[in-house]
Amino acid sequence: METRRKADINGLLSRLPLFAQVEPETIATLAANTVEVRLEKGKLLFQQGDAADGFYVVVYGQVKLGFAAQSGHEKVIEILGPQQSFGEAVMFMGRPYPVFAQALSDTLLLHIPGDPIFSLIERNGSFARRMLAGLSMRLHTLVQDVESYSLRSSTQRLIGYLLRNADEADGNTAEIDLETSKQVLASRLNLTPETFSRILHALSESKLISVNGKHITIHDVAKLNAYEG
Repeated sequence: METRRKADINGLLSRLPLFAQVEPETIATLAANTVEVRLEKGKLLFQQGDAADGFYVVVYGQVKLGFAAQSGHEKVIEILGPQQSFGEAVMFMGRPYPVFAQALSDTLLLHIPGDPIFSLIERNGSFARRMLAGLSMRLHTLVQDVESYSLRSSTQRLIGYLLRNADEADGNTAEIDLETSKQVLASRLNLTPETFSRILHALSESKLISVNGKHITIHDVAKLNAYEG
């Protein structure tokens, strides 16, 4: 049974974009040190302040990263899905996790310890560049978030999320299935749940969208993009 588990990890690692072009022997070494972590929906992976000794890759499911705000409410920093990784920066700094991680659905993760990653970075420049690119992209996203919170209204932030994540349908219409609960998304967009719901209602009243649970139909992409509220 242990052999089968290791073989599964080997295959999962080799299919991740981060490990593309890494030689099979190195993948096997990483797999030997990698651990599967299965979380049921709602379970915590780690708490803010816990020690970090590696990073995680989501195989399937969803994980939210967040922290407790001074108001007592939680602030969601990021929502991660399949083939996304997290914890790399903290691993490099050797510091405790600055956030908590919690499963939003039944989730399978791979925990990859730091030491074999450090060795791989020293030997494989291509892998080092891919990891650096991933960290840079995350930093760019965080800068965009700060800019959005500072310069854009609540309505503009929610509309921006809808347009970024919508699948184009016919002509000027689009469809979107919300990736998680409205409460979690509200926190991710730096909104209260009440404000989130109020904006959705206003957009529905304006005939720009229709809301059916987590499924949203955008009736006119151009008009929604231009809507000021």
